[in-house]
Amino acid sequence: MNIYTKNGDRGTTDLIRTKNVSKSDDRIQLVGTIDELTSHLGLVKTMLKDQDTIRILEKIQGTLITVMAGVADPYNRDYKISEDKTELLEEEIDRMEGLFQRPKKFILPGGCRLSAEMDVARTVARRAERALASVSVKFGADTGTKKYMNRLADYLYVLARYTDAAEAGEITGENAAGSDSADAKTESREQRTSAMTENQNGTASEAVIQEVLKRMGIRGKITLDSAKRLIEKIEQEANRQGKKAVIAICGPDGNPIAVHVMDGAFLVSFDVALKKAYTSVAVKMSTMELSKLAQPGGTFYGVDKMDGGKIVIFGGGVPIKVGDTIIGGLGVSGGTGEEDHALAEYGLSVLHEVL
Repeated sequence: MNIYTKNGDRGTTDLIRTKNVSKSDDRIQLVGTIDELTSHLGLVKTMLKDQDTIRILEKIQGTLITVMAGVADPYNRDYKISEDKTELLEEEIDRMEGLFQRPKKFILPGGCRLSAEMDVARTVARRAERALASVSVKFGADTGTKKYMNRLADYLYVLARYTDAAEAGEITGENAAGSDSADAKTESREQRTSAMTENQNGTASEAVIQEVLKRMGIRGKITLDSAKRLIEKIEQEANRQGKKAVIAICGPDGNPIAVHVMDGAFLVSFDVALKKAYTSVAVKMSTMELSKLAQPGGTFYGVDKMDGGKIVIFGGGVPIKVGDTIIGGLGVSGGTGEEDHALAEYGLSVLHEVL
């Protein structure tokens, strides 16, 4: 199988539940920045001799892979970053700061080649953290992930300063490395890191779920019962977020199957939600992605003027699929395009629970 698929030749790519995402999308930029960071950490590992630090960096790389998966599939709880991962970084920061006098002034990177590489990784980590903040505003983000990314840059800064101090022979307390207390600390860290095994099988698990659904014969069209259960799930999430929305589900032919109006939702949202659901099956993509392609000069520019005004080009509509088969469309209306899209994607994330 060739490494190239040509799927991205038009400047788009796929997230786990969203197809044809522009490569300029903030989420894709974030994933790319984290990928860059893991590569820098790989370079740092090749220059290290301390096996404990290498193992910690490998654990960090594994966690970053989970972060990337969480960006692509934000409602999958397996991709949430737990508190113990951040605590491990804090323990390492405290341990290193206890072994040398960290400079309190502004540092010019370049004390040695290794620390300079660590500082490059640190600046990329900060860039990733800023990119995560942008994604959080538009699409939401895991609180644990934001905390971890902030602490990771701190860890890399202290690691670089520790490396400079070691190069200058300024590390103190190294003789404690052979003591029982130091061994206990090392063992504790190893136990913590070994307990942080990453779940990197989310995509494969989803593929298995979809295959099982296909074998169950759930094809062609979403049923009314399944549509009602899906609407109930989305309404619960909307209530949790304090949103008031209209949720509409149509079949693959675009005809309505179920519509639910939450208390307090805008009157206009009823018609808009139906149109979002219809649009998602008519163009076989989310209305969020369509909105980008419908800009002046885009492939679908002017599409919203077609089909008697039934096509809309703002977020909140997504096709409902089993495998590659579209069995319906989901439309959510009541907030901003980004907020409605996030609720629709949440619906896709719990689809396997209602079919």
